[in-house]
Amino acid sequence: MLEKLMPLKTSIKRLFLIIADVIFVLSSYMLGYFVYFNFSSSSAEVEYYFDFIYRAPIIALIFIVLFFLFRLYNNVWRYAGTYELVMTVSAAATGTVLSFILDYILWRSGLIINTQRMIPLGVYVIAFFCVITLCGGIRFLYRFLRTTYVSGLGMVISKSNNRVMLIGAGDMGNLILKEFRANPQRKGSVVVMVDDSRFKQGKRIEGVPILGGCSKIPEIAAKYKVDEIVLCIPTLTPERRHEIMEIALKTGCQLKTCFDLGELSETEEENWKKLRDVDVSDLLSRSEVTLDTKVCEYLEGSVVLVTGGGGSIGSELCRQSARYAPKKIVIFDIYENNAFALKNALDNKYHGSPEVDIRIGSVREPDRLNEVFDEFKPDVVFHAAAHKHVPLMEDSPCEAIKNNIFGTYNTAKCAMEHKVKKFVLLSTDKAVNPTNVMGATKRFAELTIQHFNSLHSDTVFAAVRFGNVLGSNGSVIPIFKDQIASGGPVTVTHPDITRYFMTIPEASQLVVQAGGLAVGGEIFVLDMGEPVKILSLAENLIRLSGLVPYEDIKIEFTGLRPGEKLYEELSLEEELAGRHMTSNNKIFVTSPMQFDDKVYLDHLKAFEDVSPDNVRHLIKDAVPNFSQNQPD
Repeated sequence: MLEKLMPLKTSIKRLFLIIADVIFVLSSYMLGYFVYFNFSSSSAEVEYYFDFIYRAPIIALIFIVLFFLFRLYNNVWRYAGTYELVMTVSAAATGTVLSFILDYILWRSGLIINTQRMIPLGVYVIAFFCVITLCGGIRFLYRFLRTTYVSGLGMVISKSNNRVMLIGAGDMGNLILKEFRANPQRKGSVVVMVDDSRFKQGKRIEGVPILGGCSKIPEIAAKYKVDEIVLCIPTLTPERRHEIMEIALKTGCQLKTCFDLGELSETEEENWKKLRDVDVSDLLSRSEVTLDTKVCEYLEGSVVLVTGGGGSIGSELCRQSARYAPKKIVIFDIYENNAFALKNALDNKYHGSPEVDIRIGSVREPDRLNEVFDEFKPDVVFHAAAHKHVPLMEDSPCEAIKNNIFGTYNTAKCAMEHKVKKFVLLSTDKAVNPTNVMGATKRFAELTIQHFNSLHSDTVFAAVRFGNVLGSNGSVIPIFKDQIASGGPVTVTHPDITRYFMTIPEASQLVVQAGGLAVGGEIFVLDMGEPVKILSLAENLIRLSGLVPYEDIKIEFTGLRPGEKLYEELSLEEELAGRHMTSNNKIFVTSPMQFDDKVYLDHLKAFEDVSPDNVRHLIKDAVPNFSQNQPD
């Protein structure tokens, strides 16, 4: 109902503005007469005044038409600025010139009553400035009032108490400043801007001082009693963004970051929705890997099967795959609820193209896998199903063998027998020199890929190895957030522990792109940048929650858990010699290592008789660099 009334409301406002403009234009010319004749009321001047009555409708019509042509009735005047001022002056100047020319033509042709005289040129000049003042002034007065006050029922409501600092005084900073000025009661008021440019420092934008540089953010925030900080520089390098965020976090203020200029919408509401809270992914000191769309064209028209498709990474794999127009996506998972929600989300977004199907089952069961492969005949398989939680697999190592080793073998064997074109395994940096059961079983899964690749089948087998995924199920971020929400303490295993991190979309993009780059047997590794200290991550998450580490929320060190390493590695020493960069300069590939297929099969056979008593011994035999010793 409200949406239907909005056009009517707009039309009424426009009608009132047109009426006001007619009054202002005619008043400007009358004022021009009075000033030009020095407010004389002699009979000669009075005749001029009466002459204007015959010209008034023509002049009013000229100006109103021009105001429409110059879109003065289409602008959102709460955001009025230089552009709107230029359009107002241009419309007034054009109207003045056309009125003069038309008046001259009518005077010369005798088509108007009393053709003995024209409107004096001086009247036109004076009226020109009056039109700008009156017609333009009413519009900019509206902007001023909307910026400074909210009027309602005769009351004036003061500005919001939320005091805002903008980092960046460029185009984006100016745009965000206007967004705040449009409705300060709902969003707050900008009290200061910060910029590293010495040329801008000491100046003002719409009365807001520009100070700097960014190293002084805590000092400036304290001086101006800032509550909220908005980063308004979308072109920052990830490294510089990380530095500025680290500085801003020290203030204890709420942090937000702006949208990209390319995402600018026409409406204030849409733009404001894109002004989001800073999250932990913004603190990564490297840029995300982006897809080469041509590499991903192999998905077009294909049937894609994702094992573990309802999980955090598996579901994102389905979303990333859907962008490249596959014929069908098959979600294969043991847990139905997440898979059902994912199918609904994809159907709502893509409206059945691609088709999305769910099949419930386990990768442990070869017969069920064969049924699904027979039914859908997939072209591409992303194998994401696995047990990934390190401490849980230390307690249930035989389950890790069943799911991670035999689950991978069963799925890869089905892929080969059904002539799947591409098979991509999701692996982990914990497979490199593993100190835990989960990492060791994933390393053996990588060997499984090499085994099937060595059989020279029609299927291209490859693996993708990456670090911890921010926000994935079982990752440290949700755990920390829950601990902060409950008042702490936040538990960190060791003050020096580090991990490589990437986002869920980034991990999934890497897997999708690896499928296009793979020619057989490779292990793809992302350039993960510098590892992140888990302690720093915990401290930043506390600060992002508006709290102070060690004061509002305590941090406790619990000691390394079974199978946990102080740091992770991305490549085995033997792999480094053959490691090279792909066409994407953020993705590296390791060539297949020397591989004894008979030894692999012997170890696989031995795992069939696994038990809690012999499981670690069998893993050590199969993965020689597996170490059960804990780091100091």
